Amino acid sequence: MAEQQPGYRPVVAAEESKLTVLVAFAANLVIAVAKLVAGMLSGSAAMLAEGAHSVADTTNQVFLLTALRRGKRPADETHPFGYGKERFFWSLLAAVGIFVSGAVFSVYQGVHGLLSGSTESEGRYGVSYLVLAIAFVAEGVSWMRAVAQVRAEAQAAGREFSGHIRASSDPTVKTVISEDSAALVGLLLAAAGLGLHQITGSPVWDNAAAIAIGLLLALVAFLLGWDTKELLIGESADPKLLRALKEALSDYDEVVEVLELLTMYLGPEQLLVAARVDFRDDLGAAEVEQGSSQIAQDLRRRFPEVKEVFLDATPASDPYRSVRLTSGRPAAGSSGRRQHAGGEQNK
Repeated sequence: MAEQQPGYRPVVAAEESKLTVLVAFAANLVIAVAKLVAGMLSGSAAMLAEGAHSVADTTNQVFLLTALRRGKRPADETHPFGYGKERFFWSLLAAVGIFVSGAVFSVYQGVHGLLSGSTESEGRYGVSYLVLAIAFVAEGVSWMRAVAQVRAEAQAAGREFSGHIRASSDPTVKTVISEDSAALVGLLLAAAGLGLHQITGSPVWDNAAAIAIGLLLALVAFLLGWDTKELLIGESADPKLLRALKEALSDYDEVVEVLELLTMYLGPEQLLVAARVDFRDDLGAAEVEQGSSQIAQDLRRRFPEVKEVFLDATPASDPYRSVRLTSGRPAAGSSGRRQHAGGEQNK
């Protein structure tokens, strides 16, 4: 048998994610208060926008901590596959929070400032610059913590850093690193708006920075929401893992052909695998059962993210197979991003 495939354990990843979220929560809580105070003292639209940004991020950390706590509940009669998808639900709420609390308020603040012609209070630039500098350091610490976790997970999963961010089914760290990256860019935008306001004396730059921060947050919220939505409604494993699973199934002596391979994430790095397999015709019922049980155990051992395995012994001559293949369903091991579930699965 082949050695265990690259991958990190969900339990370990969840503990690492919790620490990452707690670091982000502490950083955002402190700088949210500082930004709002500086914004009210200076009247800067960009500073108030950044304050709203940090308030949204702090609230989102609460959502993510709730997701980590509720998502690890064990399976029961009403949820036989566990509560892993709670992580996706609460992460979706976090994306909505970024849009509503951060993006909408920031754009409103900037537009309102442009229409009203508001200007920054004299002599308050120094306070704003100081707060922005402190916030950049705090956000940088949180960002480096998230990057360190993603880099470790990417190495364990055998992926490149950027590829792991795209392919990972853990929305928690993805949300934190996206928020912190947007926060660092937002701080630079706010500093630019303040500096141009101070140099030119025109409040247009400050308000334009607030609008830019809002648009940035809207983009981040949309991308996170879309990615989490795909996981929530049942996204399959990435093509590389699909090919590895098909090859692993095909390597068994009992297997003639893998007719169909379906996967779906039940939670972060918790994959359900269902396959229709053509076993050798000379095998008896007891041998098929024993072989299916052994294959399921081996797949869970070799691929750490595989949680549930269902194998359906289906002959290649099955008429239903030809119906599936001509109805537009992707074949087993397809390079497509997703597979569609259907039919019965027998353990």
